[in-house]
Amino acid sequence: MNIFSRWLAVAASVVAVTGGLPLAAAPAYAAPCPDVEVVFARGTFEPPGIGATGQAFVDSLRSRAGGRTVDVYAVNYPASFDFATAADGVIDASNRVVTMAANCPDTQLVLGGFSQGAAVAAYITEDTIPEGYTPPPGMTGPMPPSVADNVAAVALFGKPSSGFLQMIYTGAPPINVGSRYAAKTLDLCIPEDPVCSPTGRDNAAHGGYALTGMTDRAAEFAVRNMPRHGSEQPVDLAAGPR
Repeated sequence: MNIFSRWLAVAASVVAVTGGLPLAAAPAYAAPCPDVEVVFARGTFEPPGIGATGQAFVDSLRSRAGGRTVDVYAVNYPASFDFATAADGVIDASNRVVTMAANCPDTQLVLGGFSQGAAVAAYITEDTIPEGYTPPPGMTGPMPPSVADNVAAVALFGKPSSGFLQMIYTGAPPINVGSRYAAKTLDLCIPEDPVCSPTGRDNAAHGGYALTGMTDRAAEFAVRNMPRHGSEQPVDLAAGPR
């Protein structure tokens, strides 16, 4: 298989998202506020929900939550190969974060995404609309800066590299994590994964984030970034992925 064919074989696992985030009014939130909510965007062609990588991450987070209640919000977007529709995910995820920050200020938010969803999760953190880029209707600017205080961690799995992004969607803005979120972001890439690694050549590696222990590592990272809860012991990340 030549390199171009290899890219095509894994292209269904990623999307380039248009930049810029919505400034929409947060709808009312009627349910009881959890201690933690994970806002997760699935990868391309995964069925509605949070996908296999997202579920492994949430399961691991719950096992380490130390008595905290953990809710999950699945970002509502097509996750299809129609790259333009990923903007729906950016809008939906942003609105959910703004809603939770306004209505559940004590809830620790954890943002996450796999492949195309990792692009969605990263884009909602951006400080500004990329220079020279005109956002589509419904996207006018970034989330309010204060929202970052409600986000404990951002976990990105298999986020598309710049080279991969431009190969499948010429002219897409780069995927940059905003300055308010950079220190609380864990951007994980399996070295053999061609979606996120320029030297990756193993298509199967793209689905291996749970098998390699990276979803566990991300869960540990997220818990470490939360305030201590009850008799919870601090998390030691020195051992690396499990």
